[in-house]
Amino acid sequence: MGSWTRSGVNRSPHRPPSPPFPLLSRSTLRPPPACFPPQLPTSRASQIPRAPSPPPHLSRACARAPRDLKLDTVEKIVEDFASDMALNPFSSGTRLRDMIRAIRASKTAAEERAVVRRECAAIRTAISERGQEGLRHRNMAKLMFIHMLGYPTHFGQMECLKLIAAAGYPEKRIGYLGLMLLLDERQEVLMLVTNSLKQDLNHSSPFIVGLALCALGNICSAEMARDLAPEVEKLLRSRDVNTKKKAALCSVRIVRKVPDLAENFICLAASLLKEKHHGVLISAVQLCTELCKASKDALEYLRKNCIEGLVRILRDVSNSSYAPEYDVAGISDPFLHIRVLKLMRMLGQGDTDCSEYMNDILAQVATKTESNKNAGNAILYECVETIMGIEATSGLRVLAINILGRFLSNRDNNIRYVALNILMRAITVDTQAVQRHRVTILECVKDADASIRKRALELVFLLVNDTNVKPLTKELVDYLDVADPDFKEDLTAKICSITEKFSQEKLWYLDQMFKVLSLAGNHVKDDVWHALIVVISNASELQGYAVRSLYMALRAYSEQGSLLRVAVWCIGEYGEMLVNNLGMLEAEPPITVTESDAVDAVELGFNCYSADVTTRSMCLVALLKLSSRFPSMSERIKQIVAQNKENMVLELQQRSIEFGSIIQRHQSIRSSLLERMPVLDEAAYLVKRASATQATIPSYKPASGVTPGDLKIPNGVAKPAAAPLVDLLDLSSDDAPVTSTSATPNDFLQDLLGIGGTNLSTAGAPSASTDILMDLLSIGSSPSQNGLLDSSSPAQGKDNSGAPLPNCNTCAAGTKSSTIVPQAADLLDGLSASTSVSGIDDACPSITAFQSATLKIVFDLRKQLGKPQETTIHATFTNLTSTTYTDFIFQAAVPKFIQLRLDPASGNVVPASGKGSVTQGFSVTNNQHGQKPLAMRIRMSYKVNGEDRLEQGQVSNFPPGL
Repeated sequence: MGSWTRSGVNRSPHRPPSPPFPLLSRSTLRPPPACFPPQLPTSRASQIPRAPSPPPHLSRACARAPRDLKLDTVEKIVEDFASDMALNPFSSGTRLRDMIRAIRASKTAAEERAVVRRECAAIRTAISERGQEGLRHRNMAKLMFIHMLGYPTHFGQMECLKLIAAAGYPEKRIGYLGLMLLLDERQEVLMLVTNSLKQDLNHSSPFIVGLALCALGNICSAEMARDLAPEVEKLLRSRDVNTKKKAALCSVRIVRKVPDLAENFICLAASLLKEKHHGVLISAVQLCTELCKASKDALEYLRKNCIEGLVRILRDVSNSSYAPEYDVAGISDPFLHIRVLKLMRMLGQGDTDCSEYMNDILAQVATKTESNKNAGNAILYECVETIMGIEATSGLRVLAINILGRFLSNRDNNIRYVALNILMRAITVDTQAVQRHRVTILECVKDADASIRKRALELVFLLVNDTNVKPLTKELVDYLDVADPDFKEDLTAKICSITEKFSQEKLWYLDQMFKVLSLAGNHVKDDVWHALIVVISNASELQGYAVRSLYMALRAYSEQGSLLRVAVWCIGEYGEMLVNNLGMLEAEPPITVTESDAVDAVELGFNCYSADVTTRSMCLVALLKLSSRFPSMSERIKQIVAQNKENMVLELQQRSIEFGSIIQRHQSIRSSLLERMPVLDEAAYLVKRASATQATIPSYKPASGVTPGDLKIPNGVAKPAAAPLVDLLDLSSDDAPVTSTSATPNDFLQDLLGIGGTNLSTAGAPSASTDILMDLLSIGSSPSQNGLLDSSSPAQGKDNSGAPLPNCNTCAAGTKSSTIVPQAADLLDGLSASTSVSGIDDACPSITAFQSATLKIVFDLRKQLGKPQETTIHATFTNLTSTTYTDFIFQAAVPKFIQLRLDPASGNVVPASGKGSVTQGFSVTNNQHGQKPLAMRIRMSYKVNGEDRLEQGQVSNFPPGL
């Protein structure tokens, strides 16, 4: 009370002592919370909210208090007032900071919810009661804090509108802030504020105009944009720079919401580029950028009228002296730099004249900007992006790529990462300039940061060509030995892809693959070592070298799974070449390997702790073959095989029993049964592999390995055509019941297959989304899988070209299903015997199934006796041009109620000018004969003078009754 006495001293002899009211009601006159900016000087009546009246008993007591009021009486009055306030600490008169303290003091979520509920109830009461206008802004501030905590505050939306409609600046400030936080453009209540916004945009006070522009720029809807666009256009001509800046930013929002209004702002935006104030300039540049995105007319107008202004702005900012207002780490306004460079990139893209006008200033920025500060690096990054995005000169591009090379040497990982990203795009523009930084990029592959390693590896993969493939591959293989285990899988995949794509000779290809298998065999995918086996099978002159190299590698790296499989396969096939040193190369040192050593190697692989069922099965097959090649080791091999007759794994147990029976009881046929495998068709296998890769790659992600479009078969073999499979499958669906489901990854495939947006039938849905496409070329499917379509291709190799597809189709209800039992396949999926068609009778008229300016196809139709649903077709392919067709492949696809079986073609070369033809037979079985007609889509791929060609069509003129 002493402090009150001092404050109440009568310093003037003409003034009586002040009553205690100001002291007692001081809590109602506190300044606004600290979270809001200081209030602008306006009238005191609008600045300070009206204090609520003190309690009635306090008013009467003070009115009756004599001038010589005793101190104890005053203390009693203050205590009574404090106790009244303590009775309801969460009343609408509670300050914002008190509410925040109460919420933060809550120890549990339930306590916090209770505090918020009580405060919201008090605010609702204050809203419903009249006479609380002085506390409306405080309630709105508390509501905004509650909203930021995630609680519903919709009941206070109308209070925002009331505050906006108030006359004073403080009320409008809180109202607009609440409007931007509590509402969005989808709220219907927002339509009620349009009129208030229009009035405030025309207000005489620039502060109130600024509030309206800020609110409109944040929550403007399309309807509000159309209604208030004229006012914003008018404000763009204002003399106040802050108003211009806010109006330009508000115009950005209007153009985004209503692109049709872009033409109204084109001239105004161009005129703002002549301003000197940096805030107006950066807002104008942003508006011009948005106009270029919204309207082509605006883009052309700005190209003609604003290039000079942008160059002037960039030159002035680059050459300006030190200005504390805009300086960032010694760089003058880097934000304006970057915005102008982005706009120049949009204007110069595809326009030679604009790009030529920009070259000088871009070169100046690229050379003068310091790179030792982060702000300077940001400007250099945007400058490089602009140079790469416009039609710049080659010298300027080299300068930009050299800047990226400096970025790669920076210690900041973020700078190196963005440099690698731009270099991946720049390599398509100037490969030679990027090649100069190859050494630095290779060092990034060895970086400690995982993201930089992966990005650098992708860039190295793009840098590889026929001239640098050997040194780059050597660097990557050398690093493979010390690379992190997490990175070995990606690194191995890239090395294998590079080796397959750019190998010029088989020996180099085999050496690199053997190194990869030795260092990272556990990370090599199955299709890679499958392809390696196919190459070894075709390289008869290198089979001895391959088996010896693999044997030596197996002794040193027996824990590598893929190496073990390939080595065991080669020892089983070419064991006599290993023992007798057959097929020695000139520089190859001889090694001494006995028959027992070869068997020991296979047995070691079988007993390896990391060997899986596939590896052990291959070891048993290799031992069986060695029993024929090394008769002296038959008894030992028999004992090794017999050890697995009681194996817990059924596959190994069955193989052990069968192989033991062959060794013991069928010695007369063993030698012929265990002959060396025939040469595998390399081209056919690579077509299958490329098609499988195409089927499994998502639509949004490019292939990281060998793709059908850029497939290059190792060792100089001509690459086959790998045409898209999708167009073949554009057939109508059958009557199978369908179920409608939400969008899934399978829906994407169904859309591609052209089956009318229906899903697969519940009885015949494939287990994986890729099975449908893989079935077209018989890749990776099992005989028990049911597919949507049944299709065949002759390009499966010499031994399986006539085999039925491993795919059984489900018949419709009421028809008997016909199951095709495929013949046994080898480990490489595709060496089954051909079958023939017999019992043909009842010839049908021939039809011209397909005819173009270059190719004619005639189908000779025959029916099976007693089998009306089966039809045998003999296709004749005639070349109508004067150039011979090579590598001719015929493929067909049918709906799933039809079964298709292709026989091998008579050849793959179609003579020119119809002087000869190629024939091929196939049979179809219509499981809904009499209900649905025969339907088929065909595709023919071939080469003309080494160039891939593709033709396809639909056969719709089959005679009725098929």
